[in-house]
Amino acid sequence: MVHTKVEMPHPYISGVVDDSSNHGLRGRGLNLRKLTADPAQTAAMRAELHRRSIAQMRINNRFIQDLHIFGDPSSIPIVIVERVVNAPVRATSGNSYFSQLDQKDIQNVIADVDSKPSNKLSGETRQNGRVLKIVVFVHGFQGHHLDLRLVRNQWLLIDPKAECLMSEANEEKTSGDFREMGQRLAKEVVSFVKKKMDKASRSGVLRTIKLSFVGHSIGNIILRTALTDSIMEPYLRYLHTYLSVSGPHLGYLYSSNSLFNGGLWVLKKLKGTQCIHQLTFTDDPDLHNTFLYNLCKQKTLENFRNIILLSSPQDGYVPYHSARIETCHASSSDTSKKGKVFLEMLNECLDQIRAPSSEHRVFMRCDINFDISLQGRNLNTIIGRAAHIEFLESDIFAKFIMWSFPDLFR
Repeated sequence: MVHTKVEMPHPYISGVVDDSSNHGLRGRGLNLRKLTADPAQTAAMRAELHRRSIAQMRINNRFIQDLHIFGDPSSIPIVIVERVVNAPVRATSGNSYFSQLDQKDIQNVIADVDSKPSNKLSGETRQNGRVLKIVVFVHGFQGHHLDLRLVRNQWLLIDPKAECLMSEANEEKTSGDFREMGQRLAKEVVSFVKKKMDKASRSGVLRTIKLSFVGHSIGNIILRTALTDSIMEPYLRYLHTYLSVSGPHLGYLYSSNSLFNGGLWVLKKLKGTQCIHQLTFTDDPDLHNTFLYNLCKQKTLENFRNIILLSSPQDGYVPYHSARIETCHASSSDTSKKGKVFLEMLNECLDQIRAPSSEHRVFMRCDINFDISLQGRNLNTIIGRAAHIEFLESDIFAKFIMWSFPDLFR
């Protein structure tokens, strides 16, 4: 596990690529930057060099207890944790989420929310009582509600009192419109929260709520869509931790995986899969009217206190920059409308993540490099599916991250 710090980039402008995400404040990775201009390749090379350095160590396996927990160090995932230090909020843009006007709007919304659940969370009960901690797990495309069970298990080990919702609302229903999937998830979450609030209030005093979300793949788009639903508004102020596992937050405007792109084309043309149209920005002729562009303009990230984005340069199913919410070199040289739309989306998301000066927010990007050499060269490894699914079939990376920062998951 490697730790680095980077500064939150200032607003991206057309033709400029920020290098802060490719090297830490400690100067690591600077030489790698000269070898390749592709951030995904840089990350993969950095992890591979770290793996080789481990292999060269003379480790006496008999005296290291961790080997019984994690296995051979040369075959476990390499996790590179990038702690992002917030920069000043963008103030020159009229649509900045943290302008003075927006702050007033947020305070008005919070004041309005206070009056809605007052029967459960009144002023005097907040002084002492139980904190209700709820974690919602959302599966991806054609997924199962238990897909994220390994992450859930680690969460419960850290916080045994957490109430976990393994979402089933969209099981076998992930081919339609994201708006419909988000609405179904929002109803499921609200129903679950109300039920747990009623139970907690009957057994004692309920002080407050911590509502966290974990999403895998397009489950991240589904949960962000759910947060825009009006029935979720009373609960937005209680959002706590958001763990994004390989989520395509910026869509597939710049996807370099030709084999996977071909599969997306088949799903769109032959099966008419609406969510794929939305992910690839073909749901409307005007990019400014597409679903994902408008989702990025919604305030789906700014209420979380902790945001952790997990990505893998080996994952061919989700563009590396899209999972990390950062720029890519293809967009930096694109002066067309597509390039401008991408930068608008990126800046909107980063504006939400930038914490106001009066509030502390943890924002981390975590790169996971899996050892998939044992799987050999097959279709899964060629198209990048192996790493995408490894997020669900391995929990070692989750142990590294979650137990290194346990306060984020309590």
